Amino acid sequence: MRTDPRPAILAAAFSQLDEGRAVSLDSVARSVGLTKPGVMYHFPTKEALMLALVDSVLDRWEEALVARLGSSPEGAAPAARIGAYVDWSLSGGFDETDLMAMSDPKLRRSLTQRWAERLAPWLVVPDDVAPAERTRLLAARLLADGGWLAEAANVSPPTPGDLAQLRAFAHNLLKD
Repeated sequence: MRTDPRPAILAAAFSQLDEGRAVSLDSVARSVGLTKPGVMYHFPTKEALMLALVDSVLDRWEEALVARLGSSPEGAAPAARIGAYVDWSLSGGFDETDLMAMSDPKLRRSLTQRWAERLAPWLVVPDDVAPAERTRLLAARLLADGGWLAEAANVSPPTPGDLAQLRAFAHNLLKD
């Protein structure tokens, strides 16, 4: 019985991104010892491969978010969902591969659309939330966005102590 090559294909693509190299079906095929048609059997286009990378990152993110919330986001209060996102986003451990949705200028629109769709259940604040609460929820969420982005991009990332203070500040925003 053959092993599924998809995990190796995705690992090779992540490795190329981590090394600052462009991802192509040819380069990934060479890295895993397959032919380009062999890779295309599983990922017919570069866009399909890149969307699978986004899904891989977001699968990991969702697992961490569910662990923090204790359930899936459906039915959870907006403050609880965003609180889980704040805890996770300001916990550290991000790297450049977490930015992969922005890694290909030609595919950026479809990659960021997938990113937005997958994170919407966690981040969208319903329209019927009172304006003051909506502002607090959005402020906490945007603070968390900045925390993980600074770390992933390695642009003046917050220290562990700063992250703890930011988490506390964001949770104060989430209180009624």
